[in-house]
Amino acid sequence: MLYTSGTWFVKADREEEFVEAWSELARWTAAEIAPGAHAMLLRDRDEQSRFVSFGPWENEEQIVAWRESEGFAARVEAIRELLDEFEAHTLDLAAQVGDWPASEGE
Repeated sequence: MLYTSGTWFVKADREEEFVEAWSELARWTAAEIAPGAHAMLLRDRDEQSRFVSFGPWENEEQIVAWRESEGFAARVEAIRELLDEFEAHTLDLAAQVGDWPASEGE
């Protein structure tokens, strides 16, 4: 299993817009690229403009198709307007302890 992760540094007073735009990207991804996929967006309590997102993927081909799609490009372009900085990563699972709990609404 692979994971993608992003660290998002959002412009001041644009945090709510960012959450909405990121959520749109995640919903679109689950509907069009990776049916049934899920992702999480976390907000730093100490630095309210810093967010971290992550989600699992079945394979690298799915990630490449996602990143190369027009739908991804359009949504990320809208998000970039809200950012000061962004870091993207593709990660391999190194260790896991226990099962991840389901989030509310699942």
